[in-house]
Amino acid sequence: MHTTRTFLLALSLGLLGGCGAHPGDTERPISMPDFTQMRERMVATQIAAPGRGVTNKSVLRAMREVPRHEFVPEAQRHLAYEDHPLPIGEGQTISQPYIVALMTERLEPRPEDRVLEIGTGSGYQAAVLARLVRDVYTLEIVESLGLRARDDLVRLGFTNVHVRIADGYQGWPEQAPFDAIIVTCSPDHVPAPLTAQLKEGGRMIIPVGRGVQELILLEKQGAKLVRRSVLPVRFVPMTGEAEQDNHR
Repeated sequence: MHTTRTFLLALSLGLLGGCGAHPGDTERPISMPDFTQMRERMVATQIAAPGRGVTNKSVLRAMREVPRHEFVPEAQRHLAYEDHPLPIGEGQTISQPYIVALMTERLEPRPEDRVLEIGTGSGYQAAVLARLVRDVYTLEIVESLGLRARDDLVRLGFTNVHVRIADGYQGWPEQAPFDAIIVTCSPDHVPAPLTAQLKEGGRMIIPVGRGVQELILLEKQGAKLVRRSVLPVRFVPMTGEAEQDNHR
C-alpha cells in the first residue's frame, strides 16, 4: 500500500491495443502471459539483483510462488511483476515487489511465528508471509478492500490468513502477543498498542512519518525498543485513530 521514493507511481491505465478480428480468426487461441516466468524474472532482476540485498532463500521462494497477478485488478495483470506499485482502488496500492520482499526478510519470519499485519490492502503481503509462518492476522480499515482480499486469499488457498475489518492502530489484542508485526501504512509515531502486543524479542517493521517516511525495524528487548533505520520510503498514511491523533 505504498510507493517508494525511488520508484514513483507513473502508470498509463489504458486498454491494451490489438488488431481487429478477421474472418476465420474466431478459433485462434488467445496467448496468455507466462506468469511463472514473469515471477522468476521479477525475483532475479528486481529482488535478488546486486544492490537490492534480499538473500533469504525462503523469502525468495515465497516471492516466486505467490501469484501477485491474482491480487491486482484484471486490467493491470500484465503489469503485475513490474518494479513498482499498482493501484487497487480506494486510493490504495499493492506494494512494489522489492519492498514486500525486503520488509518480509527484515522480519526474519520463522515457521512457528504468529504475525500481525496492519493494512491488508490487496492481501499480497499477507499471502507472502503465509508461506513462511504459522498464522497471519491482518487488519484492514477499508471494508471493500478487506472483503475482497479475504475472498482472494480463500480462493487461492491461504487458509492460515485471518482477515479482520478494523482500525489497525489498535492492533488485534485478542490474538496477542505476536512474534512479529508488519505495518504497511504510515503513522507519524509508533502506535503504543502495537508495541504492547509484540512479544519479548519480537520484531516490528513500520514506516514512520508524513510525506517521505523512514522505514524502521524495532526489536523488543525488555522495556526498550531497539530501533534500526532501513531506508526512506513513501507509504499511504495510516488512518483511523492515527489520523485523529495527528489532528489533535
